[in-house]
Amino acid sequence: MTKKIKILAFAGSLREHALSKRVLKIAIKGANRAGAEVTYVDLRDYPMPIYNLDDHEKNGFDEHALRLQGLFTQHDGFLIATPEYNGSLSAALKNAIDWVSRASDLYARSGVFAGKFAAMIASSPGSLGGVRSLSHLRGVLTSISVNVLPQEIAVPFAEDKFAGDDEEMIDEAMKARLEELGGLLVEMLKKTHGRSEESHV
Repeated sequence: MTKKIKILAFAGSLREHALSKRVLKIAIKGANRAGAEVTYVDLRDYPMPIYNLDDHEKNGFDEHALRLQGLFTQHDGFLIATPEYNGSLSAALKNAIDWVSRASDLYARSGVFAGKFAAMIASSPGSLGGVRSLSHLRGVLTSISVNVLPQEIAVPFAEDKFAGDDEEMIDEAMKARLEELGGLLVEMLKKTHGRSEESHV
C-alpha cells in the first residue's frame, strides 16, 4: 500500500464566509475523490505580522509562521484560492508566502516550495472572476520554484453561484470544473511522485 498524495489547501481571504474559501472547498472534494489526503487551513488561525527582516532577525521566526511552514513542508502540493484586491492577490496571502518561504531553524527554504506543484483558483463578485490576481499569484509562486498547473479557474459573479453563505454551489457546471481542477492536481502529483491511490477496501 503506497502513501497517499498530500495536498495543503488554503484561501487568501480572512473573511469567515469568503467566496474564495467556498470555491476552494469544492475543488478539495475533487482532490479527495481523486485519492489525495487534503489538509485545509484557514489563514485566520495563523496570524502573522507583516514580514520585516529587521523584526525577524531581532525577534526570531514568528511562531504561527513556523507552524504554517511545517505544514507546507509536509505536503506534496498546494491548492490555492485567492480573492482579488485592487487587481492583485490579498496581503494576507502574500504575507503568508513571504514568511513561509524564508529559512527557519527547523526548515530549509529549499524544502518548503521548490519543485512542488500548485493549482490556482480566483473568485470575485464581478464579471472577471478575479482573473488578474491569478497572473500575479502565478508570478509569485514561480519565483519560489513552485510548478503551477497551466489550468486555472476564475469564478465570476461568485456570489450568485451560492445560496447565501451556504457552501454548496448551485452552479453545477462551475462546480464540475472546480472539482476537476482538484483532480488534475492529484493526477499530476501521482505522475511526479510515483504514488498511487491507497486502497479503500
